[in-house]
Amino acid sequence: MATLPRPFAQVDVFTSEPTMGNPVAVGLDAEGLTTQQMLDFTAWTNLSEATFVLPPTSEDADYRVRIFCPGRELPFAGHPTLGTAHAWLAAGGKAGGDPVVQECGAGLIQIRQDADALAFAAPPLVRSGPLPEENVDRLVRGLGLTYRDVVDHQWCDNGPGWQALLLRDAQTVLDVIPDPSLLEGIDVGICGFHDESAEAQIEVRAFFPGNAGLTEDPVTGSLNAALAQWLIPSGRIGSPYTAAQGTVLGRRGRVHVEAVGEDIWIGGQCTSVIVGSVTL
Repeated sequence: MATLPRPFAQVDVFTSEPTMGNPVAVGLDAEGLTTQQMLDFTAWTNLSEATFVLPPTSEDADYRVRIFCPGRELPFAGHPTLGTAHAWLAAGGKAGGDPVVQECGAGLIQIRQDADALAFAAPPLVRSGPLPEENVDRLVRGLGLTYRDVVDHQWCDNGPGWQALLLRDAQTVLDVIPDPSLLEGIDVGICGFHDESAEAQIEVRAFFPGNAGLTEDPVTGSLNAALAQWLIPSGRIGSPYTAAQGTVLGRRGRVHVEAVGEDIWIGGQCTSVIVGSVTL
């Protein structure tokens, strides 16, 4: 198959400061590409995710996107959703209405434009409820914690199968040093509350399988969405709130969470860092 120059953007998500959020590579015209080409390009970018924009198959959608992380396709992911919408709009994409509607493996995702930010409506959880005891034990050992550090635990599966722990405070979250050998193959999310003087109400970290074993994600929309679907209805946190993520990695990711009726919206600022074309 002949290679073609295709419009491309690399977007930093959940930040207004370039290099301080979570980057995503966005191929803005993926027609004709095979799944293997998408997988190969994703691996080549050396980023946590890459997305590929295609014409929608649903008449209710503005565009369709396929989302990949190294080695696998994801039905949904948060920062790629916002980064793709940002790049699509910046490239002249015109929505049929408000909000923008993205088609992906998880179905149709609504994306609203809030001043200088974007926000997506969290998709329904695939699985929820407490984790099995053996899972909790593995997470505690793999994160170097004790059971006294764990306030609660939950399946936070909205495509990525996040297994989440609520820890006793934000500092405990920041102090975690994970053991890749014990957490191999698991999508892990941890969170803990800041004190009232902090800018953000909660600190979040996410770990997932990557090319070189366990990878820490700088800022994670899907995990923050699933955490909100757990923490807000349970009364552990009010709405709206701001989550901080990426602190340990030297990033300043900020995720804005708001419950509106039955919907939970996950928002943040996006900034285009690279705009041009890619040969695929």
